[in-house]
Amino acid sequence: MHLHNENILLVGSVLLLLSILGGKTTSRWGVPTLLFFLLTGILAGSEGIGGIAFDDPEKAQIIGVTALNFILFSGGLSTNFRTISPVLRKGLALSTLGVVLTALSVAIFVHFLLGFTMPVGLLLGAIVSSTDAAAVFSILRGRGIKLKGDLAPTLELESGSNDPMAYFLTISLTAVVKEGAFNATELLLMCCKGFVIGTLMGYATGKGSLWLINRIHLPNKGLYFVLLMALAFFSYSSTEFLGGNGFLSIYICAVLLGSSDFVHKRILIQFYDGIAWLMQIILFLALGLLVFPSRVWAVTGWGILISAFLIFVARPIGVFGTLLFFKTDIRSKLFLSWVGLRGAVPIVFATYPMIAGLPESNLIFNLVFFISVSSVLVQGTLLPWVARRLKLTNI
Repeated sequence: MHLHNENILLVGSVLLLLSILGGKTTSRWGVPTLLFFLLTGILAGSEGIGGIAFDDPEKAQIIGVTALNFILFSGGLSTNFRTISPVLRKGLALSTLGVVLTALSVAIFVHFLLGFTMPVGLLLGAIVSSTDAAAVFSILRGRGIKLKGDLAPTLELESGSNDPMAYFLTISLTAVVKEGAFNATELLLMCCKGFVIGTLMGYATGKGSLWLINRIHLPNKGLYFVLLMALAFFSYSSTEFLGGNGFLSIYICAVLLGSSDFVHKRILIQFYDGIAWLMQIILFLALGLLVFPSRVWAVTGWGILISAFLIFVARPIGVFGTLLFFKTDIRSKLFLSWVGLRGAVPIVFATYPMIAGLPESNLIFNLVFFISVSSVLVQGTLLPWVARRLKLTNI
């Protein structure tokens, strides 16, 4: 089946309905809802029963980046700085140093045991290094789990803020693999530039958005939804235009707004929470359509090895290595190691090597897809059990 103007709304609405109804049913069995959205896309795709032809990484990336903007913005709006301030240093350390340690561990593993070149190994490690906030909290909230101590704000901050580092590493290492040259000094300068501009623009657009939304006095309440959407996209796009990290900017902008009082705040947050869920469903469906199961099946052996290493070795190295500088008990470290779920974000990032035309891009994409699915299935399904086993839940 080919998507045309005449049937795209029909197909889209059917897929959305199936995803929501099926996700609600499977969540009762302990299966993460987001995984069902992804499987719905696969079944509707080229090799599924739907037979929808979709093999366009560029379109998938546009959908992915747009969806991630909404998801990050909604997550930031729901975050109160006063809640995360006690764990600010810890959360930011996990979202930066933790990401780097995880990526490096995966790179070393695939280089020495599976024969990947070190640059390609680093690229693969960077793509799968960030955790998925949507996956983690949809499981915790869906199962009614309340975590003890500062675990919830730590997870909220880390999973909401580690995408910028993973994004920077992905686009930088894609360029390194493509050009065949590595300049550590240049990479460090690019990192500093991206994060400095991203931080400053995020703060500036956040403060500017707060000032504007409280003073513009629009005649129609519905226009505030449009205004906030325009401000969010401006924060991301203007930062990218200046050479900064747009994902970092939009997240900081949203956190500043979420920590302040502004007109119609409660209803706007509720609206964007719903939009974020819509974007998650669309994102997972689109990525599912992009996948050819036969190609993923061909890398199952390597996928199992890398996924197991990531879950049981690389993520714990990232967590324990980072938290050496903080007073955190062993049970909390073990739990933080387990909740490093990979969701849609790594799959979106895996489209960058494909668009760049890297010879290894199809292998990377299929491995990342397998790793993400197995992470959500294994870690997501067992997450409530692990939390209770470590006695970290408030009953």
